[in-house]
Amino acid sequence: MNWVKKGLIFNVDGQYDWNKSHAQCPVVDKLNEKIWRIFYSSRNILGKSQISYFDVKAGQPESIVNRNSNYLFELGKPGSFDDSGVMPTSIVSQNNKKYLYFIGWTIKKTVPYHNSIGIAVSEDDGETFTKCFDGPVIGATHLEPYFTGTAYVRIESGLWRIWYLSCTKWEEIEGRQEPYYHIKYAESNDGIHWDRQAKVAIDFKDNHEGGIVSASVLKEKDVYKMWYGYRQAKGYRELKERAYRIGYAESKDGIEWIRKDELAGIDCSDEGWDSEMMSYPNVIEHQGTKYMFYNGNGFGKTGIGYATLEE
Repeated sequence: MNWVKKGLIFNVDGQYDWNKSHAQCPVVDKLNEKIWRIFYSSRNILGKSQISYFDVKAGQPESIVNRNSNYLFELGKPGSFDDSGVMPTSIVSQNNKKYLYFIGWTIKKTVPYHNSIGIAVSEDDGETFTKCFDGPVIGATHLEPYFTGTAYVRIESGLWRIWYLSCTKWEEIEGRQEPYYHIKYAESNDGIHWDRQAKVAIDFKDNHEGGIVSASVLKEKDVYKMWYGYRQAKGYRELKERAYRIGYAESKDGIEWIRKDELAGIDCSDEGWDSEMMSYPNVIEHQGTKYMFYNGNGFGKTGIGYATLEE
């Protein structure tokens, strides 16, 4: 496959207190045949993330028709899983409602942070969202004692399926606690209560790899296709060759996967906004064409761009 980059389409301008930097983790909701809504997270001066969105013309993402001037909802109460930031990670529609899965951030002492997955609901076609609970729907368990994070949710014949980031350990590297995480799989009948067996979907390919993030899954005929970000364990913040790249995997059932990163068909540019890293892919299909929305340098600091697939 060969992705053709179409360029940067969006970044924040710092106009408000909540959007001083970053447009991270794009999540696309195809509202209708004319408009796509792209959710993202932006950070305030303290580095705390909030969720907002912008609207684009369907099939023409570079044509922005609306920028939301506020964030979706408040951070959690002190001590809750999302008291220090929220980021979008997946959206699904069911029974005339939209369910937005989001990542909640809280601060810890022995390690820098802890993430969990929460859920919010919209009953007005995505204009406003309300958190369903004060707590997460996918957090730490006895089988997964560390944090959970980015996720992708699909509903197939009433079965809710999720591919989510799961932290396997923290390790001190060059004086700093660094997380290791890969992608696990779970199922649910309602999108809230998940049967989690710590089933690994995408695992580390070697001992040098440290992070696999942001699954995005499509089903094409009898094949499930997943795009995601992956990085090395050491030096990924400073060294381009160890930073996030976009990977690819295939599966017959959505449970057992084969990594085929060499077929991803997209890599960093020689210069510009995505020349150092690429990650947080969100892939959708529209009128026979696949669109990949992603972040470039600085974990979303340089904004959101997109590419289209030429197979």
